[in-house]
Amino acid sequence: MVEENGQHPPKQRHVFQRMVRFADIDSLGHVNNVRFLDYLEDARTAMFFIDAAERFKGLVIARHEVDYKRPLTFRTTPVTVESWVSEIRPVRFVLEYEVKDGDEVFVQARSVLVSYDVERGAPRRLTEDELAYLTRFHTERP
Repeated sequence: MVEENGQHPPKQRHVFQRMVRFADIDSLGHVNNVRFLDYLEDARTAMFFIDAAERFKGLVIARHEVDYKRPLTFRTTPVTVESWVSEIRPVRFVLEYEVKDGDEVFVQARSVLVSYDVERGAPRRLTEDELAYLTRFHTERP
């Protein structure tokens, strides 16, 4: 994608603020590992269905990978979930995430998402509009 001035637009990360809920905390006093999938889902929902409303018609998760870096305990300030695209294929793409506070990273994760035709019940090719949106967030894997 090239802008009118001939320059490529700057690559960016999608930024989502997520409150740590008391219900997220387990008996060890930190966010339960399974609850981090909720954090990722909330960030994905904002990125693809709120901030890009009407653009994505169907996405399914084919895979999740999560690396837990440090415990996240209850707090009254939100954590940041940053998301970006590291790979784009005709039918699928890879979404990377960091759950963090400043430079302190609690979780690094990645998901493989497949574009999906709900009516046909089958994968479909990403549309030009979807590809253009994904390209805004496309950076190589760090």
